[in-house]
Amino acid sequence: MEKLLVQKFGGTSVADAGRIEVVADIIAKTISEGHKVVVVLSAMGEETDRLIDLAKSIQTEPNLREYDALVSTGEQISVALMAMVLGKRNLKAKSYTAYQLGIKTNKMHGRARIVDVKVEKLIKQLDKGVIPVITGFQGMNEEGDITTLGRGGSDTTGVAIAVALQADECQIYTDVDGVFTTDPRICPKARLLDQISFDEMLELSSTGAEVLQLRAVEYASKHDMPIRVLSSFSEGEGTLVEEKEDMERPVISGISSIDTEAKLTVRGVPDLPGVAAKILGPVSDAGIDVDVIVQNISADNTTDFTFTVDQTMLLQLRRF
Repeated sequence: MEKLLVQKFGGTSVADAGRIEVVADIIAKTISEGHKVVVVLSAMGEETDRLIDLAKSIQTEPNLREYDALVSTGEQISVALMAMVLGKRNLKAKSYTAYQLGIKTNKMHGRARIVDVKVEKLIKQLDKGVIPVITGFQGMNEEGDITTLGRGGSDTTGVAIAVALQADECQIYTDVDGVFTTDPRICPKARLLDQISFDEMLELSSTGAEVLQLRAVEYASKHDMPIRVLSSFSEGEGTLVEEKEDMERPVISGISSIDTEAKLTVRGVPDLPGVAAKILGPVSDAGIDVDVIVQNISADNTTDFTFTVDQTMLLQLRRF
């Protein structure tokens, strides 16, 4: 039975020309099985990190609009090369940027959130037998400026497009075989999970599991879009992330850790209701996710409270 699939490939999957050829084989195989495919790509390998370092070598705290315009270019290289490689296999393919498709976001640079995805052009291309190859990680705001979705944002792009197209499944290809009970690099006895619920995956992603971006899982859960995590380096069924009740499931599905959190402490805060909310409200409004909040015991009618954010958000916090 024909399916409509969105296949997203991460940076390690398209790290060089050889890897792009391998990914093209995966796409071609899916097409040969009678399915329609939309492809979403990250930048090649460490290209985004290279662009970030380049920006910071010129300006310690780069202008965020120009920063997004720069770091979004890596994905444009990936999609153009992939369309060429697919064409070499006699498959019709066209590359598209988020700007060309109309992937709209809010105004937040560096960590924008998708608010709308226009799919009319995609549907027309699919009906013509064309494989759309789309830049992940980016969108455009209402002013027409390029925005980026934050680290791992290509996962969210893939899920958002799958939801907009009402695809059968969003397949996330990475360099691991799926979702494990814990990090196999730390614990060799980690076991590959065949299936995991959205809620369980949200917990793992929010506490350090890097296989899926947290916001991608949130988006998929909200719209009930199944995600399948697969490896582009080996064959296998991977892990299916979906909303499915199973009375026989184990109590603990996995263990994760995180080493990219920054801890900030605000001292001498008046110990009054709503004070913490007044301080953290603007942080949240700026699109910065606060993960953990701990408030100390009050002394002399003042208190301290500590919260954690992703280290990549420290630059934006300094602006407050």
